[in-house]
Amino acid sequence: MKDLKYLAAFSIPIAAFISIYFKGSFVFITVIFSFVIIPILELLFPVENKNLESEDVENKLKNKIFDWLLYLNIPIVYGLVFFGIYEATNTPVETYELVGMIFSVGIVLGVNGINVAHELGHRQSTNERFLGKALLLPAQYMHFYIEHNFGHHLHAATPEDPATARYNQSVYSFWFTSIFRQYAKAWNIQQKLLKNNNQPFFSVKNDMFWYVLLQFGFLLTVFLFFGSIGLLFSISAAIVGILLLESVNYIEHYGLLRLKTKSGRYERVKEMHSWNSNHVIGRIVLYELTRHSDHHFKSSKKYQILDCHDESPQMPFGYPTSVVLAMVPPLWFGIMNKRVPKEMIIS
Repeated sequence: MKDLKYLAAFSIPIAAFISIYFKGSFVFITVIFSFVIIPILELLFPVENKNLESEDVENKLKNKIFDWLLYLNIPIVYGLVFFGIYEATNTPVETYELVGMIFSVGIVLGVNGINVAHELGHRQSTNERFLGKALLLPAQYMHFYIEHNFGHHLHAATPEDPATARYNQSVYSFWFTSIFRQYAKAWNIQQKLLKNNNQPFFSVKNDMFWYVLLQFGFLLTVFLFFGSIGLLFSISAAIVGILLLESVNYIEHYGLLRLKTKSGRYERVKEMHSWNSNHVIGRIVLYELTRHSDHHFKSSKKYQILDCHDESPQMPFGYPTSVVLAMVPPLWFGIMNKRVPKEMIIS
C-alpha cells in the first residue's frame, strides 16, 4: 500500500476539476490547496530522510505501478486543459472565475505536466521520452527537454546555467533571465547537435523546428475550435505553468556554485550543488523531485528510488512551501542566504 502513496500527486488535478466544474466560490480551491494547505501539511508531517535498502530498491524498480502513475498524468493533464477551455468558452463565467480556472489548469500544467515530463525525459526508453515531450506541449515548453537534458545537467550550479539562480537574485528577476536564456540556449544546443551529426540547420532532425510547429499547431487548433477566448485561456494557463516550473528551478539551486579546479574547469556536480528536501508531502506531490541532489548525481535514476545524502544542503521547508517563501524576496533571502556555503558566495 505504501507504493500507492503517489496517488496523492493527483490531488491537485482533483482540486482543479472541482474549481473548473463548480466555479463560483470554489474556483480558487486549486490555488489555496497548492499554496496554503500543502505548505501547512508540510509543516505538520515529519521529515523522512530514510533511504531504501538494496532489496527494496530492486523491488520498486520491478514494480510497474510507479511508471503507470506517471503515464496516467497524460490523459489527466490533457483532459483538464480541454475541460477548462470548454467551460471557459461554452458557459457564462465571471472574470474572476476565468482567472481562477486559468490558474487551476496552469498549476496542473506545472506540477503534473512539466514536472512529470521532466521525469520521463530522463528515461532510456524512446517511448517514455516521447510521452514526456507530449506533456510539455500544452505548456508551450517543449524546448525544456533539450536545454534541461543537454544543458542544465552539464552546467548546473555554474554561471553558464540559465536555470541556476544567483545569490541574492529574486525569483522575479530569475523568471526573466531563466526563461529567455533557456530558450536561446536550447537553440544553441540544437545547432551543436546538428553539427555533430553532420546535419544542416534546415533539417528534419532539427527538433526545435518541430517543437515550434507542434506548439503553434496546438494553439491554432484551440483557436479554430474554441475561438479567441480559448486561445487566451490556453496561453495564459501555459504561462502560469511555466512560471511555476521556473519558481521550482529557482529554489533548486539558489546561490549554489561549483568551484573551479586548478585546471580552470568546474568541479563535477556533487550532492552539495542542489537543495534537498525530505518533507514528505512535497516529495509525494512532486514525485520525489525534492530529492534533487540525488537526481543530479545520477539523472537516469527513477523517482521512487532517489536517496537522501547527508552532505546535501537541506531546505528548512518543503519545495511547495519554499516556492511561497520565494515570492517574498526579503523573507527568502533572510532564511536561505545564511544557509548558502560561504565558499560559494561570489563577492
